[in-house]
Amino acid sequence: MKYIPQERMESIRKRLVRLYGDRAPELLERLRRAIGRYGVGYDVVPKTDWWDEKDIVLITYADMVQHADERPLVTLRRFLEERLKGAFKTVHILPFTTWSSDDGFSVIDYREVAPEYGQWEDIEALGSGFKLMFDLVLNHCSAQSEWFRDFVSGVEPASRYFIEADPSADLSAVVRPRPWPLLTKVERLHGDTHVWTTFSEDQVDLNWENPDLLFEFIDILFLYLSKGMSTVRLDAVAFLWKEIGTSCIHLPETHEVVKLLRDIIGLVAPHAIILTETNVPHEENISYFGQGDEAHMVYQFSLPPLLLYSLLKGDCQHLRQWASDLPAPENQTSFFNFTASHDGIGVRPLQGLIPNEELDWLIQEVVRRQGFVSTRRLPDNTESPYELNITYSSALSCDDDESLGLRRFLCSQAVCVSMRGIPGIYFHSLTATPNDLHGVQVQGHHRAVNRKKWLETELAQLLDDPDTNNNHAFNAMTTLLRRRASHPAFHPDATQEVIDFGNELFAFVRESLDQSQRILCLFNMSNQVVAPNLPAIQGALNWDPNKHSQLRDLLAGLSFPPVPIQPTGDLQLAPYQSSWLVYDLQTVN
Repeated sequence: MKYIPQERMESIRKRLVRLYGDRAPELLERLRRAIGRYGVGYDVVPKTDWWDEKDIVLITYADMVQHADERPLVTLRRFLEERLKGAFKTVHILPFTTWSSDDGFSVIDYREVAPEYGQWEDIEALGSGFKLMFDLVLNHCSAQSEWFRDFVSGVEPASRYFIEADPSADLSAVVRPRPWPLLTKVERLHGDTHVWTTFSEDQVDLNWENPDLLFEFIDILFLYLSKGMSTVRLDAVAFLWKEIGTSCIHLPETHEVVKLLRDIIGLVAPHAIILTETNVPHEENISYFGQGDEAHMVYQFSLPPLLLYSLLKGDCQHLRQWASDLPAPENQTSFFNFTASHDGIGVRPLQGLIPNEELDWLIQEVVRRQGFVSTRRLPDNTESPYELNITYSSALSCDDDESLGLRRFLCSQAVCVSMRGIPGIYFHSLTATPNDLHGVQVQGHHRAVNRKKWLETELAQLLDDPDTNNNHAFNAMTTLLRRRASHPAFHPDATQEVIDFGNELFAFVRESLDQSQRILCLFNMSNQVVAPNLPAIQGALNWDPNKHSQLRDLLAGLSFPPVPIQPTGDLQLAPYQSSWLVYDLQTVN
Protein backbone atom coordinates (compact mmCIF):
# COMPACT_ATOMS: atom_id res chain seq x y z
CA MET A 1 0.00 0.00 0.00
CA LYS A 2 1.20 3.50 -0.81
CA TYR A 3 2.13 5.87 1.95
CA ILE A 4 -0.94 7.74 3.22
CA PRO A 5 -0.20 11.26 4.47
CA GLN A 6 -1.48 11.40 8.00
CA GLU A 7 -2.15 15.13 7.77
CA ARG A 8 -4.72 14.47 5.02
CA MET A 9 -6.50 11.82 7.07
CA GLU A 10 -6.39 14.07 10.12
CA SER A 11 -7.97 16.87 8.09
CA ILE A 12 -10.73 14.50 6.97
CA ARG A 13 -11.29 13.37 10.55
CA LYS A 14 -11.70 16.96 11.75
CA ARG A 15 -14.18 17.71 9.00
CA LEU A 16 -16.20 14.62 9.87
CA VAL A 17 -16.25 15.75 13.50
CA ARG A 18 -17.56 19.19 12.50
CA LEU A 19 -20.27 17.64 10.37
CA TYR A 20 -21.24 14.49 12.26
CA GLY A 21 -19.83 14.79 15.78
CA ASP A 22 -19.18 11.61 17.70
CA ARG A 23 -19.75 9.42 14.65
CA ALA A 24 -16.51 10.67 13.07
CA PRO A 25 -14.29 7.69 14.09
CA GLU A 26 -16.60 5.09 12.56
CA LEU A 27 -17.07 7.25 9.44
CA LEU A 28 -13.33 7.63 8.99
CA GLU A 29 -12.94 3.86 9.16
CA ARG A 30 -15.80 3.49 6.69
CA LEU A 31 -13.95 5.80 4.31
CA ARG A 32 -10.78 3.74 4.63
CA ARG A 33 -12.76 0.65 3.60
CA ALA A 34 -14.40 2.50 0.67
CA ILE A 35 -11.08 3.51 -0.89
CA GLY A 36 -10.27 1.05 -3.65
CA ARG A 37 -13.87 0.92 -4.88
CA TYR A 38 -14.00 0.78 -8.71
CA GLY A 39 -10.22 0.57 -8.67
CA VAL A 40 -9.86 4.09 -7.24
CA GLY A 41 -7.17 3.73 -4.60
CA TYR A 42 -4.70 5.91 -2.76
CA ASP A 43 -2.70 8.26 -4.98
CA VAL A 44 -0.65 10.85 -3.16
CA VAL A 45 1.56 12.06 -6.01
CA PRO A 46 1.36 15.85 -5.58
CA LYS A 47 -0.14 17.91 -8.40
CA THR A 48 1.72 21.09 -9.28
CA ASP A 49 0.68 21.91 -12.86
CA TRP A 50 -3.10 22.14 -12.58
CA TRP A 51 -3.68 23.89 -15.91
CA ASP A 52 -2.12 25.85 -18.73
CA GLU A 53 -3.11 28.03 -21.69
CA LYS A 54 -4.42 24.96 -23.56
CA ASP A 55 -7.09 24.37 -20.93
CA ILE A 56 -10.36 25.38 -22.57
CA VAL A 57 -13.66 23.66 -21.73
CA LEU A 58 -16.55 22.86 -24.06
CA ILE A 59 -19.93 22.76 -22.30
CA THR A 60 -22.38 20.46 -24.05
CA TYR A 61 -25.29 18.10 -23.59
CA ALA A 62 -24.67 14.45 -24.40
CA ASP A 63 -27.25 14.66 -27.20
CA MET A 64 -26.38 18.13 -28.52
CA VAL A 65 -25.60 16.59 -31.93
CA GLN A 66 -27.80 13.73 -33.08
CA HIS A 67 -27.76 11.24 -35.94
CA ALA A 68 -30.47 8.70 -36.76
CA ASP A 69 -29.90 5.18 -35.45
CA GLU A 70 -26.76 6.16 -33.54
CA ARG A 71 -26.17 6.75 -29.85
CA PRO A 72 -25.81 10.54 -29.34
CA LEU A 73 -22.59 10.14 -27.36
CA VAL A 74 -21.06 8.38 -30.37
CA THR A 75 -22.22 11.19 -32.65
CA LEU A 76 -20.88 13.82 -30.27
CA ARG A 77 -17.49 12.15 -30.10
CA ARG A 78 -17.23 12.04 -33.90
CA PHE A 79 -18.17 15.72 -34.17
CA LEU A 80 -15.58 16.71 -31.57
CA GLU A 81 -12.83 14.58 -33.09
CA GLU A 82 -13.45 15.86 -36.61
CA ARG A 83 -14.05 19.55 -35.93
CA LEU A 84 -12.77 20.59 -32.49
CA LYS A 85 -9.44 18.86 -31.87
CA GLY A 86 -6.93 21.41 -30.62
CA ALA A 87 -9.63 23.92 -29.74
CA PHE A 88 -10.70 22.23 -26.50
CA LYS A 89 -8.87 20.18 -23.91
CA THR A 90 -11.86 19.33 -21.69
CA VAL A 91 -15.47 18.44 -22.46
CA HIS A 92 -18.10 19.14 -19.81
CA ILE A 93 -20.86 16.65 -20.53
CA LEU A 94 -23.94 17.99 -18.79
CA PRO A 95 -25.86 15.37 -16.75
CA PHE A 96 -25.96 12.17 -18.79
CA THR A 97 -27.42 9.84 -16.16
CA THR A 98 -31.07 8.78 -16.06
CA TRP A 99 -33.36 11.72 -15.29
CA SER A 100 -36.97 12.87 -15.16
CA SER A 101 -36.90 16.67 -15.71
CA ASP A 102 -34.76 19.82 -16.03
CA ASP A 103 -32.81 18.29 -18.94
CA GLY A 104 -30.86 15.97 -16.67
CA PHE A 105 -30.56 17.88 -13.41
CA SER A 106 -33.36 15.86 -11.81
CA VAL A 107 -31.35 12.65 -11.45
CA ILE A 108 -33.03 9.28 -11.15
CA ASP A 109 -29.92 7.08 -10.92
CA TYR A 110 -26.48 8.65 -10.55
CA ARG A 111 -24.74 5.44 -11.55
CA GLU A 112 -26.56 4.70 -14.81
CA VAL A 113 -26.02 6.41 -18.17
CA ALA A 114 -29.35 7.33 -19.74
CA PRO A 115 -29.95 4.73 -22.50
CA GLU A 116 -31.14 7.44 -24.87
CA TYR A 117 -27.60 8.92 -24.73
CA GLY A 118 -25.48 5.77 -24.79
CA GLN A 119 -23.42 3.69 -22.40
CA TRP A 120 -20.49 4.11 -20.02
CA GLU A 121 -18.19 2.80 -22.74
CA ASP A 122 -19.19 5.81 -24.89
CA ILE A 123 -18.21 8.17 -22.06
CA GLU A 124 -14.88 6.41 -21.65
CA ALA A 125 -14.27 6.53 -25.42
CA LEU A 126 -14.85 10.28 -25.41
CA GLY A 127 -12.35 10.50 -22.56
CA SER A 128 -9.66 8.92 -24.73
CA GLY A 129 -9.39 12.17 -26.68
CA PHE A 130 -10.44 14.81 -24.16
CA LYS A 131 -10.41 15.41 -20.45
CA LEU A 132 -13.89 15.05 -18.95
CA MET A 133 -15.98 17.14 -16.58
CA PHE A 134 -19.02 15.55 -14.92
CA ASP A 135 -21.79 17.05 -12.80
CA LEU A 136 -22.35 15.89 -9.24
CA VAL A 137 -25.90 17.05 -8.51
CA LEU A 138 -25.62 17.23 -4.73
CA ASN A 139 -28.57 19.28 -3.58
CA HIS A 140 -31.45 17.20 -4.88
CA CYS A 141 -32.50 14.17 -6.87
CA SER A 142 -35.58 13.13 -8.82
CA ALA A 143 -38.90 12.41 -7.14
CA GLN A 144 -38.96 9.38 -9.45
CA SER A 145 -35.69 7.97 -8.09
CA GLU A 146 -35.41 4.71 -6.18
CA TRP A 147 -34.09 6.73 -3.25
CA PHE A 148 -37.30 8.73 -3.07
CA ARG A 149 -39.51 5.68 -3.56
CA ASP A 150 -37.73 4.06 -0.61
CA PHE A 151 -38.25 7.26 1.40
CA VAL A 152 -41.98 7.17 0.72
CA SER A 153 -42.12 3.48 1.64
CA GLY A 154 -39.92 3.85 4.73
CA VAL A 155 -37.13 1.62 3.43
CA GLU A 156 -33.68 2.11 5.00
CA PRO A 157 -31.31 3.82 4.48
CA ALA A 158 -33.08 6.14 2.00
CA SER A 159 -35.97 6.68 4.43
CA ARG A 160 -33.67 9.34 5.94
CA TYR A 161 -32.23 10.75 2.71
CA PHE A 162 -34.67 13.65 2.42
CA ILE A 163 -35.63 16.70 4.46
CA GLU A 164 -39.05 16.88 6.06
CA ALA A 165 -40.38 20.20 7.38
CA ASP A 166 -43.50 21.56 9.04
CA PRO A 167 -45.27 23.96 6.63
CA SER A 168 -46.18 26.13 9.63
CA ALA A 169 -42.49 26.73 10.46
CA ASP A 170 -41.04 30.17 9.79
CA LEU A 171 -39.07 29.72 6.57
CA SER A 172 -39.10 33.38 5.58
CA ALA A 173 -35.30 33.73 5.90
CA VAL A 174 -34.61 31.02 3.32
CA VAL A 175 -33.00 32.38 0.13
CA ARG A 176 -35.10 31.22 -2.82
CA PRO A 177 -33.87 30.70 -6.40
CA ARG A 178 -37.39 29.99 -7.67
CA PRO A 179 -40.84 31.61 -7.29
CA TRP A 180 -42.88 28.55 -6.30
CA PRO A 181 -43.45 26.99 -2.83
CA LEU A 182 -40.43 25.70 -0.91
CA LEU A 183 -42.20 22.64 0.51
CA THR A 184 -44.10 19.91 -1.34
CA LYS A 185 -46.71 17.61 0.20
CA VAL A 186 -45.94 13.90 -0.09
CA GLU A 187 -48.00 10.85 0.83
CA ARG A 188 -45.78 8.44 2.78
CA LEU A 189 -46.68 4.92 3.81
CA HIS A 190 -47.08 6.01 7.45
CA GLY A 191 -48.76 9.36 6.82
CA ASP A 192 -48.48 12.59 4.87
CA THR A 193 -45.47 14.84 5.18
CA HIS A 194 -43.88 17.85 3.49
CA VAL A 195 -40.44 17.66 1.87
CA TRP A 196 -38.02 20.41 0.97
CA THR A 197 -37.98 21.20 -2.80
CA THR A 198 -35.76 24.20 -3.48
CA PHE A 199 -35.92 24.02 -7.29
CA SER A 200 -39.09 22.11 -8.25
CA GLU A 201 -41.53 19.47 -7.05
CA ASP A 202 -39.61 16.88 -9.06
CA GLN A 203 -36.26 17.86 -7.49
CA VAL A 204 -36.37 16.80 -3.85
CA ASP A 205 -33.64 18.18 -1.59
CA LEU A 206 -31.27 15.67 -0.02
CA ASN A 207 -30.47 15.45 3.68
CA TRP A 208 -26.73 15.91 4.12
CA GLU A 209 -27.06 15.63 7.90
CA ASN A 210 -27.29 11.89 7.23
CA PRO A 211 -23.76 10.43 6.78
CA ASP A 212 -25.20 7.50 4.84
CA LEU A 213 -26.06 9.99 2.10
CA LEU A 214 -22.50 11.33 2.22
CA PHE A 215 -21.18 7.84 1.53
CA GLU A 216 -23.58 7.35 -1.36
CA PHE A 217 -21.96 10.37 -2.98
CA ILE A 218 -18.43 9.27 -2.10
CA ASP A 219 -19.19 6.01 -3.89
CA ILE A 220 -20.60 7.93 -6.90
CA LEU A 221 -17.53 10.19 -6.91
CA PHE A 222 -15.23 7.15 -7.02
CA LEU A 223 -17.28 5.67 -9.88
CA TYR A 224 -17.00 8.88 -11.90
CA LEU A 225 -13.25 9.06 -11.31
CA SER A 226 -12.92 5.47 -12.52
CA LYS A 227 -14.74 6.45 -15.73
CA GLY A 228 -12.28 9.20 -16.58
CA MET A 229 -13.64 12.30 -14.83
CA SER A 230 -10.91 14.89 -14.21
CA THR A 231 -13.14 17.80 -13.10
CA VAL A 232 -16.23 17.50 -10.92
CA ARG A 233 -18.79 20.30 -11.06
CA LEU A 234 -20.75 20.61 -7.81
CA ASP A 235 -24.18 21.69 -8.98
CA ALA A 236 -26.25 24.10 -6.85
CA VAL A 237 -23.90 23.41 -3.97
CA ALA A 238 -24.65 26.67 -2.12
CA PHE A 239 -28.04 25.33 -0.95
CA LEU A 240 -26.68 22.00 0.31
CA TRP A 241 -27.14 22.23 4.10
CA LYS A 242 -30.44 23.30 5.66
CA GLU A 243 -31.09 24.81 9.07
CA ILE A 244 -34.47 26.36 9.79
CA GLY A 245 -34.13 29.94 10.99
CA THR A 246 -31.21 30.65 8.65
CA SER A 247 -30.91 31.64 4.99
CA CYS A 248 -30.02 28.00 4.16
CA ILE A 249 -27.39 29.21 1.70
CA HIS A 250 -23.60 29.17 2.15
CA LEU A 251 -23.92 27.66 5.62
CA PRO A 252 -20.61 26.69 7.32
CA GLU A 253 -21.53 23.02 6.95
CA THR A 254 -21.91 23.46 3.19
CA HIS A 255 -18.37 24.80 2.93
CA GLU A 256 -17.19 21.95 5.17
CA VAL A 257 -18.70 19.37 2.81
CA VAL A 258 -16.89 20.91 -0.18
CA LYS A 259 -13.61 20.90 1.78
CA LEU A 260 -14.20 17.29 2.79
CA LEU A 261 -14.69 16.28 -0.85
CA ARG A 262 -11.51 18.21 -1.72
CA ASP A 263 -9.58 16.25 0.91
CA ILE A 264 -10.97 12.92 -0.28
CA ILE A 265 -10.11 13.69 -3.90
CA GLY A 266 -6.65 14.67 -2.72
CA LEU A 267 -6.24 11.12 -1.38
CA VAL A 268 -7.36 9.19 -4.44
CA ALA A 269 -7.09 11.57 -7.43
CA PRO A 270 -4.84 14.55 -6.70
CA HIS A 271 -4.99 15.47 -10.39
CA ALA A 272 -8.76 16.07 -10.25
CA ILE A 273 -10.36 19.51 -9.95
CA ILE A 274 -13.45 20.69 -8.05
CA LEU A 275 -15.59 23.42 -9.65
CA THR A 276 -18.40 24.95 -7.58
CA GLU A 277 -21.54 26.33 -9.21
CA THR A 278 -22.97 29.18 -7.11
CA ASN A 279 -25.02 31.74 -9.05
CA VAL A 280 -24.75 34.50 -6.43
CA PRO A 281 -23.07 37.91 -5.96
CA HIS A 282 -19.31 37.90 -6.44
CA GLU A 283 -18.14 38.00 -2.80
CA GLU A 284 -20.38 35.07 -1.93
CA ASN A 285 -19.20 33.19 -5.00
CA ILE A 286 -15.47 33.46 -4.31
CA SER A 287 -15.97 32.35 -0.71
CA TYR A 288 -15.85 28.82 -2.15
CA PHE A 289 -12.13 29.19 -2.73
CA GLY A 290 -11.82 28.91 1.04
CA GLN A 291 -8.19 29.33 2.03
CA GLY A 292 -7.03 27.33 -0.96
CA ASP A 293 -8.57 24.26 0.68
CA GLU A 294 -11.99 24.24 -0.98
CA ALA A 295 -12.85 24.60 -4.69
CA HIS A 296 -10.06 24.72 -7.25
CA MET A 297 -12.28 26.77 -9.56
CA VAL A 298 -15.39 28.93 -9.20
CA TYR A 299 -17.58 30.28 -11.97
CA GLN A 300 -17.03 33.92 -12.89
CA PHE A 301 -20.77 34.61 -12.60
CA SER A 302 -20.53 38.40 -12.85
CA LEU A 303 -18.91 38.26 -16.28
CA PRO A 304 -21.87 37.16 -18.49
CA PRO A 305 -24.39 39.85 -17.43
CA LEU A 306 -21.81 42.61 -17.04
CA LEU A 307 -20.23 41.94 -20.43
CA LEU A 308 -23.66 41.78 -22.06
CA TYR A 309 -24.65 45.10 -20.49
CA SER A 310 -21.37 46.77 -21.53
CA LEU A 311 -21.60 45.70 -25.16
CA LEU A 312 -25.24 46.70 -25.49
CA LYS A 313 -24.44 50.07 -23.92
CA GLY A 314 -21.23 50.53 -25.91
CA ASP A 315 -19.55 51.56 -22.67
CA CYS A 316 -17.09 49.47 -20.64
CA GLN A 317 -16.87 51.75 -17.58
CA HIS A 318 -18.53 49.33 -15.14
CA LEU A 319 -16.80 46.32 -16.71
CA ARG A 320 -13.41 47.99 -16.42
CA GLN A 321 -14.00 48.97 -12.79
CA TRP A 322 -15.08 45.45 -11.89
CA ALA A 323 -12.12 43.86 -13.68
CA SER A 324 -9.71 46.35 -12.07
CA ASP A 325 -10.97 45.48 -8.59
CA LEU A 326 -10.95 41.73 -9.23
CA PRO A 327 -8.37 40.11 -6.93
CA ALA A 328 -6.13 37.51 -8.52
CA PRO A 329 -6.96 33.98 -7.33
CA GLU A 330 -4.30 32.50 -5.07
CA ASN A 331 -3.26 29.11 -3.71
CA GLN A 332 -3.63 27.27 -7.03
CA THR A 333 -7.19 28.41 -7.67
CA SER A 334 -8.72 29.87 -10.81
CA PHE A 335 -11.83 31.50 -12.20
CA PHE A 336 -13.97 29.61 -14.70
CA ASN A 337 -14.83 32.30 -17.26
CA PHE A 338 -17.94 31.91 -19.37
CA THR A 339 -20.64 33.94 -21.08
CA ALA A 340 -23.30 31.32 -21.70
CA SER A 341 -24.31 27.93 -20.38
CA HIS A 342 -27.29 25.59 -20.33
CA ASP A 343 -28.88 27.93 -17.76
CA GLY A 344 -29.84 31.56 -18.18
CA ILE A 345 -27.71 34.64 -17.58
CA GLY A 346 -27.86 35.21 -13.82
CA VAL A 347 -28.54 38.78 -12.73
CA ARG A 348 -27.89 38.42 -9.00
CA PRO A 349 -24.14 38.60 -9.71
CA LEU A 350 -24.73 42.15 -11.05
CA GLN A 351 -25.60 43.27 -7.53
CA GLY A 352 -23.61 46.40 -6.71
CA LEU A 353 -21.93 46.51 -10.12
CA ILE A 354 -24.47 48.58 -12.07
CA PRO A 355 -27.31 50.87 -10.89
CA ASN A 356 -30.71 49.21 -10.42
CA GLU A 357 -32.28 51.29 -13.17
CA GLU A 358 -29.61 50.00 -15.55
CA LEU A 359 -30.62 46.42 -14.71
CA ASP A 360 -34.18 47.34 -15.67
CA TRP A 361 -32.85 48.66 -18.99
CA LEU A 362 -30.89 45.44 -19.59
CA ILE A 363 -33.98 43.34 -18.92
CA GLN A 364 -35.97 45.40 -21.42
CA GLU A 365 -33.27 44.93 -24.06
CA VAL A 366 -33.33 41.15 -23.55
CA VAL A 367 -37.12 40.98 -23.75
CA ARG A 368 -37.04 43.13 -26.89
CA ARG A 369 -34.81 40.47 -28.46
CA GLN A 370 -37.41 37.77 -27.68
CA GLY A 371 -35.74 36.63 -24.49
CA PHE A 372 -37.43 35.79 -21.18
CA VAL A 373 -36.98 36.70 -17.53
CA SER A 374 -37.14 34.08 -14.76
CA THR A 375 -37.78 35.21 -11.19
CA ARG A 376 -37.17 34.10 -7.62
CA ARG A 377 -39.24 34.50 -4.46
CA LEU A 378 -38.11 37.08 -1.87
CA PRO A 379 -38.82 36.87 1.89
CA ASP A 380 -41.68 39.38 1.54
CA ASN A 381 -43.28 37.05 -1.06
CA THR A 382 -42.57 39.40 -3.94
CA GLU A 383 -40.68 38.19 -6.99
CA SER A 384 -37.37 39.50 -8.28
CA PRO A 385 -35.48 38.83 -11.56
CA TYR A 386 -33.14 35.87 -11.19
CA GLU A 387 -31.89 35.10 -14.68
CA LEU A 388 -32.32 36.15 -18.32
CA ASN A 389 -33.20 33.34 -20.72
CA ILE A 390 -31.81 34.01 -24.18
CA THR A 391 -28.96 32.75 -26.32
CA TYR A 392 -25.92 34.98 -25.97
CA SER A 393 -25.79 35.63 -29.71
CA SER A 394 -29.46 36.70 -29.79
CA ALA A 395 -28.86 38.91 -26.75
CA LEU A 396 -26.18 40.80 -28.70
CA SER A 397 -28.01 40.92 -32.02
CA CYS A 398 -28.54 44.21 -33.87
CA ASP A 399 -32.00 44.95 -35.21
CA ASP A 400 -30.95 46.31 -38.59
CA ASP A 401 -27.50 44.79 -39.16
CA GLU A 402 -27.03 41.05 -38.76
CA SER A 403 -23.29 41.17 -39.47
CA LEU A 404 -22.74 43.89 -36.86
CA GLY A 405 -24.59 41.79 -34.30
CA LEU A 406 -22.35 38.84 -35.06
CA ARG A 407 -19.25 41.00 -34.66
CA ARG A 408 -20.54 42.18 -31.30
CA PHE A 409 -21.14 38.59 -30.23
CA LEU A 410 -17.64 37.52 -31.32
CA CYS A 411 -16.19 40.43 -29.36
CA SER A 412 -17.89 39.07 -26.23
CA GLN A 413 -16.33 35.66 -26.78
CA ALA A 414 -12.87 37.14 -27.33
CA VAL A 415 -13.12 38.98 -23.99
CA CYS A 416 -14.07 35.77 -22.20
CA VAL A 417 -11.27 33.77 -23.82
CA SER A 418 -8.67 36.46 -23.07
CA MET A 419 -9.29 37.07 -19.38
CA ARG A 420 -7.32 35.51 -16.55
CA GLY A 421 -8.75 32.09 -15.77
CA ILE A 422 -10.00 29.06 -17.69
CA PRO A 423 -12.61 29.71 -20.41
CA GLY A 424 -15.72 27.58 -20.74
CA ILE A 425 -17.53 27.80 -24.08
CA TYR A 426 -21.14 26.62 -24.41
CA PHE A 427 -21.82 24.66 -27.59
CA HIS A 428 -24.32 27.23 -28.88
CA SER A 429 -21.68 29.94 -28.61
CA LEU A 430 -19.59 28.03 -31.15
CA THR A 431 -22.45 28.17 -33.62
CA ALA A 432 -23.98 31.56 -32.70
CA THR A 433 -27.30 29.78 -32.32
CA PRO A 434 -30.33 32.11 -32.22
CA ASN A 435 -33.20 31.77 -29.75
CA ASP A 436 -35.03 28.45 -29.97
CA LEU A 437 -38.53 29.82 -29.52
CA HIS A 438 -40.04 26.60 -30.87
CA GLY A 439 -38.25 24.69 -28.11
CA VAL A 440 -39.76 26.98 -25.47
CA GLN A 441 -43.22 26.36 -26.90
CA VAL A 442 -42.76 22.58 -27.01
CA GLN A 443 -41.03 22.13 -23.65
CA GLY A 444 -42.93 24.81 -21.76
CA HIS A 445 -40.03 26.44 -19.90
CA HIS A 446 -37.86 29.48 -20.56
CA ARG A 447 -34.49 27.73 -20.40
CA ALA A 448 -35.33 25.74 -23.51
CA VAL A 449 -34.59 28.89 -25.53
CA ASN A 450 -30.87 28.09 -25.19
CA ARG A 451 -30.98 24.28 -25.30
CA LYS A 452 -31.56 23.45 -28.95
CA LYS A 453 -30.43 20.00 -30.07
CA TRP A 454 -28.93 19.74 -33.55
CA LEU A 455 -29.37 17.07 -36.18
CA GLU A 456 -25.85 16.32 -37.38
CA THR A 457 -26.79 16.71 -41.05
CA GLU A 458 -28.50 20.07 -40.42
CA LEU A 459 -25.57 21.41 -38.40
CA ALA A 460 -22.97 20.18 -40.88
CA GLN A 461 -24.80 21.92 -43.72
CA LEU A 462 -24.82 25.22 -41.83
CA LEU A 463 -21.20 24.97 -40.74
CA ASP A 464 -19.99 24.11 -44.24
CA ASP A 465 -21.90 26.93 -45.93
CA PRO A 466 -19.65 30.04 -46.10
CA ASP A 467 -22.68 32.29 -46.33
CA THR A 468 -24.13 31.43 -42.89
CA ASN A 469 -23.53 33.15 -39.56
CA ASN A 470 -23.02 29.70 -38.09
CA ASN A 471 -20.05 29.14 -40.39
CA HIS A 472 -18.52 32.56 -39.66
CA ALA A 473 -18.95 32.13 -35.91
CA PHE A 474 -17.64 28.56 -35.80
CA ASN A 475 -14.54 29.32 -37.86
CA ALA A 476 -13.77 32.50 -35.92
CA MET A 477 -14.30 30.80 -32.56
CA THR A 478 -12.21 27.70 -33.26
CA THR A 479 -9.38 29.80 -34.68
CA LEU A 480 -9.54 32.10 -31.64
CA LEU A 481 -9.36 29.16 -29.24
CA ARG A 482 -6.46 27.48 -31.04
CA ARG A 483 -4.50 30.73 -31.10
CA ARG A 484 -5.05 31.24 -27.39
CA ALA A 485 -3.73 27.73 -26.74
CA SER A 486 -0.39 28.57 -28.38
CA HIS A 487 0.43 31.68 -26.33
CA PRO A 488 1.72 31.36 -22.74
CA ALA A 489 0.49 34.86 -21.86
CA PHE A 490 -2.96 33.25 -21.66
CA HIS A 491 -1.96 30.74 -18.99
CA PRO A 492 -4.83 30.84 -16.45
CA ASP A 493 -2.43 32.11 -13.79
CA ALA A 494 -0.65 34.68 -15.98
CA THR A 495 -0.97 38.24 -14.71
CA GLN A 496 -3.70 40.58 -15.86
CA GLU A 497 -3.40 44.36 -15.70
CA VAL A 498 -6.47 46.38 -16.64
CA ILE A 499 -5.72 49.66 -18.41
CA ASP A 500 -7.98 52.68 -18.91
CA PHE A 501 -8.25 53.42 -22.63
CA GLY A 502 -11.57 55.25 -22.25
CA ASN A 503 -15.08 53.90 -22.03
CA GLU A 504 -15.26 52.59 -25.59
CA LEU A 505 -12.19 50.36 -25.34
CA PHE A 506 -11.87 47.57 -22.80
CA ALA A 507 -8.16 46.85 -22.41
CA PHE A 508 -5.83 44.72 -20.32
CA VAL A 509 -2.35 43.24 -20.59
CA ARG A 510 -1.62 39.55 -20.01
CA GLU A 511 1.95 38.58 -19.20
CA SER A 512 3.26 35.01 -19.16
CA LEU A 513 4.52 33.52 -15.91
CA ASP A 514 8.12 33.60 -17.12
CA GLN A 515 7.65 37.20 -18.36
CA SER A 516 8.63 36.15 -21.88
CA GLN A 517 5.44 37.42 -23.50
CA ARG A 518 3.15 40.41 -23.04
CA ILE A 519 -0.10 40.70 -24.98
CA LEU A 520 -2.28 43.81 -25.00
CA CYS A 521 -5.91 42.75 -25.36
CA LEU A 522 -8.07 45.48 -26.88
CA PHE A 523 -11.81 45.29 -27.42
CA ASN A 524 -13.89 47.98 -29.10
CA MET A 525 -17.15 47.84 -27.15
CA SER A 526 -18.88 50.40 -29.38
CA ASN A 527 -20.45 50.54 -32.83
CA GLN A 528 -18.00 53.27 -33.90
CA VAL A 529 -14.45 53.15 -35.23
CA VAL A 530 -12.07 53.89 -32.34
CA ALA A 531 -8.42 54.94 -32.58
CA PRO A 532 -6.43 53.85 -29.50
CA ASN A 533 -3.82 56.19 -28.12
CA LEU A 534 -0.48 54.97 -29.53
CA PRO A 535 1.68 56.23 -26.62
CA ALA A 536 -0.66 54.40 -24.25
CA ILE A 537 -0.17 51.20 -26.25
CA GLN A 538 3.59 51.67 -26.14
CA GLY A 539 3.46 52.12 -22.37
CA ALA A 540 1.20 49.13 -21.80
CA LEU A 541 3.46 46.80 -23.76
CA ASN A 542 6.81 48.39 -22.82
CA TRP A 543 7.25 48.67 -26.58
CA ASP A 544 9.87 50.92 -28.07
CA PRO A 545 9.41 51.06 -31.87
CA ASN A 546 13.02 52.19 -32.19
CA LYS A 547 14.33 49.08 -30.47
CA HIS A 548 11.72 46.38 -30.90
CA SER A 549 10.03 44.71 -33.84
CA GLN A 550 6.73 45.89 -35.23
CA LEU A 551 3.49 45.26 -33.40
CA ARG A 552 1.53 42.27 -34.62
CA ASP A 553 -2.16 41.64 -34.15
CA LEU A 554 -2.66 37.96 -33.38
CA LEU A 555 -6.36 38.25 -34.19
CA ALA A 556 -6.07 40.09 -37.50
CA GLY A 557 -8.68 38.72 -39.87
CA LEU A 558 -10.80 37.08 -37.18
CA SER A 559 -13.38 39.84 -36.97
CA PHE A 560 -16.45 39.58 -39.14
CA PRO A 561 -16.00 40.87 -41.71
CA PRO A 562 -12.17 41.03 -41.42
CA VAL A 563 -10.90 44.51 -40.59
CA PRO A 564 -7.08 44.63 -40.46
CA ILE A 565 -5.14 46.85 -38.09
CA GLN A 566 -2.17 48.78 -39.46
CA PRO A 567 0.25 48.71 -36.52
CA THR A 568 2.89 50.86 -38.23
CA GLY A 569 0.48 53.75 -38.78
CA ASP A 570 -2.61 55.01 -37.03
CA LEU A 571 -4.31 52.19 -35.10
CA GLN A 572 -8.02 51.93 -35.70
CA LEU A 573 -10.41 49.34 -34.37
CA ALA A 574 -13.61 48.76 -36.29
CA PRO A 575 -16.88 48.47 -34.39
CA TYR A 576 -16.67 45.53 -31.94
CA GLN A 577 -13.22 44.52 -33.20
CA SER A 578 -10.92 42.57 -30.89
CA SER A 579 -7.14 42.75 -31.03
CA TRP A 580 -4.26 40.93 -29.37
CA LEU A 581 -1.21 43.15 -29.83
CA VAL A 582 2.25 41.70 -29.34
CA TYR A 583 5.80 42.28 -30.55
CA ASP A 584 8.70 39.88 -30.89
CA LEU A 585 11.04 39.93 -27.92
CA GLN A 586 14.23 40.23 -29.89
CA THR A 587 15.37 43.81 -30.49
CA VAL A 588 16.04 45.18 -33.96
CA ASN A 589 19.10 47.11 -35.10
